[in-house]
Amino acid sequence: MSEALSAPAYPTQALPRNRSAAPRPPVGSVRAPLLVAALLVLAMAIVWLVATHVESARVRDAELLHRFWIAGGDRTNEVARALVHMINPIQFTIWAVAIVLFALARARYRLALVIAVVLLLAPFSADVIKPLLGAPHVGFGQTIGPGSWPSGHATAATVLALSAALVTPRRWRPLAYVLAGLFMLAIGVALLVRLWHMPSDVLGGWLLGSLWITLAVAVLRAWEQRRPTAPAH
Repeated sequence: MSEALSAPAYPTQALPRNRSAAPRPPVGSVRAPLLVAALLVLAMAIVWLVATHVESARVRDAELLHRFWIAGGDRTNEVARALVHMINPIQFTIWAVAIVLFALARARYRLALVIAVVLLLAPFSADVIKPLLGAPHVGFGQTIGPGSWPSGHATAATVLALSAALVTPRRWRPLAYVLAGLFMLAIGVALLVRLWHMPSDVLGGWLLGSLWITLAVAVLRAWEQRRPTAPAH
């Protein structure tokens, strides 16, 4: 999926007569992110169906949460608390504004607009979905309310991390995606240690956040194909 997300979104043109002007990188296909988005929707449906309707999977979900809880000592809980605090509403807003401003500073106005919309709507979408797909948990998961899938915190962490990677200059983008993945993983583990979500909730949040970013890439590529801009660096 990282290849589909990180491909350039600029059309191929012949070398300009002005030799000082650089040629535009080729535009990425809109089909690729749309295909990834469809697969993410399918994955979300499968995760939810298995986590809520397959009894053995529900038990395993609760057992895995219990193992994270046992593994977390005082120090681990403090680290987990600090990580989760990084994406509370105020902190999330600060990070989101910083990402959008960075895109604007790089003159990536379309990217800034699309990312701003994604950062606004993605966490909201998780809150809308939760009561619609809520189901009671079993075993140790009974400490978590039924309306917990997908995790809004995991969704927020995913769109923050992947948005930051998208606005990163192209030469640094592979490293940015690696760091984004590590951040998403750290937040997910912290949510489990703190007993805020079931493992299936976290996985659902990762998928939902990735879906929003993939759709953002599709919109940007379609936009660039219709009205190309200067190549980004």
